[in-house]
This record gives sequence, C-alpha cells and structure tokens, in this order.
Amino acid sequence: MKTVIVTGGLGYIGSHTVVELLNANYDVVVADNLSNSSEKVIDGIRQITGKSITFVNLDIRDYFKLESLLGFYQQSTIGVIHFAACKSVGESMKEPSKYYDNNVTGTNNLLKAMKRYKADNLVFSSSCTVYGQADDLPVTEQTPQKPAESVYGRTKQICEQMIKDFHTEHNYNSVLLRYFNPIGAHESSLIGELPNGTPDNLLPYVAETASGKRKLFTVFGEDYDTEDGTCVRDYLHVVDLAKAHVLALEVSVEKNLKAEPVNLGTGTGYSVKQVLEAFEKENDIKINTHYGNRRKGDVEAIYADPSYAEKLLGWKSKLGLKEMVTSVWNWQKTISSKCCGGGCGCHVNKEI
Repeated sequence: MKTVIVTGGLGYIGSHTVVELLNANYDVVVADNLSNSSEKVIDGIRQITGKSITFVNLDIRDYFKLESLLGFYQQSTIGVIHFAACKSVGESMKEPSKYYDNNVTGTNNLLKAMKRYKADNLVFSSSCTVYGQADDLPVTEQTPQKPAESVYGRTKQICEQMIKDFHTEHNYNSVLLRYFNPIGAHESSLIGELPNGTPDNLLPYVAETASGKRKLFTVFGEDYDTEDGTCVRDYLHVVDLAKAHVLALEVSVEKNLKAEPVNLGTGTGYSVKQVLEAFEKENDIKINTHYGNRRKGDVEAIYADPSYAEKLLGWKSKLGLKEMVTSVWNWQKTISSKCCGGGCGCHVNKEI
C-alpha cells in the first residue's frame, strides 16, 4: 500500500483529508504536534472509515525528528500533504514571530527533509490570502498578487516562493492549493473544527454563541464597500476541499506538476451577514449579534474562479451553504453534549 505523510493531519482540514485518503485506500501517517488539535480526532477518523492511521507526535520545527520520519517511510511514501501551520489572521498580526517560526521555518525543514530522502510529491496547503486585496473579482490563478493584508498571508506567500525555489535543487512535483474559506464538518459529526481558545473563523464562533458557550457574536466591520457592509468570502465545504487534496496528489504524480497554483472555491461570494442569516434560518436559531470595528488583516471581498481546478483536477464543489451551516451546528451540538470530557475545549477556553 502507498503511504501519504500528512503534516497537521489531526487539524480541521487535515483530519477531513485523512478520511478521504483512507477512503481512497492510502496508508496514512500523520505528523502533528497537537497545538490546535487532539488525539481524540483519531477515534473519529477510525469510526468514519473503519481504518487506522499511524500517528507521530511531531513538531515540524524539529528538523531531526522530521528527517527521521521521512527516512523511516522513504520506501513506501508516495507523497506529502503539508497542513502544519498557524492559521489565525488576527493572531498573526499580534504574534508575527510565531507565524514566521511555525509556517516558514517548518516548511523549510520539510523541503530539506524531502530532498534528503527523495520524497517527490508535495501538496501544499496555501490560501487565497496570497492575493491580498485583489483589484478584480473573481480571482484566477493569474491574478497579480498584492501585498498580503496579514502576517499569515505573508507567510503563505513566502512558503509558495520557497517551494518554487526548491525546484532548482530537487526535482520534485508540487501543487499549491489556494483555498478560500473552508467551513462545515463531516456529515457524521465525528470530526469538525475544534479551535483551542477563542475561534478566529466565522462559523465556529457563531456555533459557540448559538450553543451558549459564548454570550455574543461580533461582526468585525459593517462599513465595507460591499452590498451589506460586511466582508465577502468564498465559503466552501471542508469535505469538498478534502477531496481536492487527494485529486491534487494523484494528478501531481501523473502530470509532474511543478509548484502549480490551483484555486479551490465555489465561485460565489457570501457576506458575513448572509452566512449568519443562513445559519439562523437553516438551524432555526437566533444568534445574539454585535457589530464592532474592522479587524486588522481582513480583506474586504474575495472569491474564486474555480474553473482551473475543474479542468486540471476534475474537481468541483458539490455541497452548498445549507450543508455547510447545518453540519457545523450538528458538530457543535455533538461536542457540547460531550462537555466536559476534554473534546469540547471548555477546559482550555472560558467565556470571554
């Protein structure tokens, strides 16, 4: 059986991708330092797939441990899917050194280890933040990159350039998956987004407010030049996104892609207000909402032209906003019902 090494594989997008890899009959080795995840996720993956993974508690900033891992699985590894990174836009503006250390240093370590053991296929978890505030929408892969609005976005720009530069000394294949805003949870409600501390992403914060864990949901800014004054994003279901990673790995191997950028989105932009209203309507619940000031690092509006993903990968999003918001609420109810066995995060995070 062919092995795929997944860094950050117990995190939100990583865990859903691991499920899809197992469903596609790959052997999966997960390297994760559990900084924003939990070993409990392994149980959810096993219940969904009926299969097991190999888990290694590893921080990719530790080069020697990372090198040992790739060396141990050198003969069976078909590729690496690289998720491990810090990913909060807001936090990145307050703690830039943390983001350069984790995201840039960690990626550099991985590229060196891949070269050392001739790991020839990489799927990189990039982001639409590499485009900055684009002049024209929708965004294509040829859209000129502006300065990133956040430190998080800058680290993704740097990592993409590193991956391109490494091709001069290591003839490997790579795909840069620039995804827009993943939301939702697996239909089983056995895995989903489980942030440590205060959620930075929209729907986890909404869901925690709906559950009573938080008293108030804050919308950051209602004075943007958009239809209703709130930020516009291209939200896509995490399960659709996970499936794209499997396709990207397989197409990269088949076509020998070199730092190939691919946008992953639905092609439709929704405002924060629209997503909030959809959550309330589809789940028949009212959210206590407050409108605050803009948050530093946020772009006004961005959504994808996903046509190249369909052409290259044969991928197209299938799940809509209804499935996104209902699956998040089902997931939140599941973890709230388990409170306080360590899976809900309340032992880490108190009401603020």
